[in-house]
Amino acid sequence: MKNIYRQTENVFEKLVSIAIAVLGNSITFIIAFCVVIFWLTNKQFYRQDIHACIADLLLGIAFLSLFIIQKSFNRFSASLHLKVNELVASHEPASNAVINLENKTEHELNELSKEYSELADQIKEDIQNKT
Repeated sequence: MKNIYRQTENVFEKLVSIAIAVLGNSITFIIAFCVVIFWLTNKQFYRQDIHACIADLLLGIAFLSLFIIQKSFNRFSASLHLKVNELVASHEPASNAVINLENKTEHELNELSKEYSELADQIKEDIQNKT
């Protein structure tokens, strides 16, 4: 059962990675923009009352905002990962196991998190023993 769950998680993580890459892509935004323009230039758009027109316009803007926000988050996330990787790589006693954590699976992240929790508990005990 654990094996099936682990395989399902791996497939889901790959799908999420693909979705993030697609939604944050400039070409996808251009396609979405063209779809919104086509939708708003439809003749039925002008036959609606003002409230329906405003609702459609806001929906189109919200739809395009999804792509803009995802692109912005992808840039922010990539720059943050590079900065953290640089700090870890430049600090000699730091563990290099945390470099490129964004490419690890959720299971690997949980295992690493357990290791650091155990290390934090051990340090806490050492501090209490000294006092």
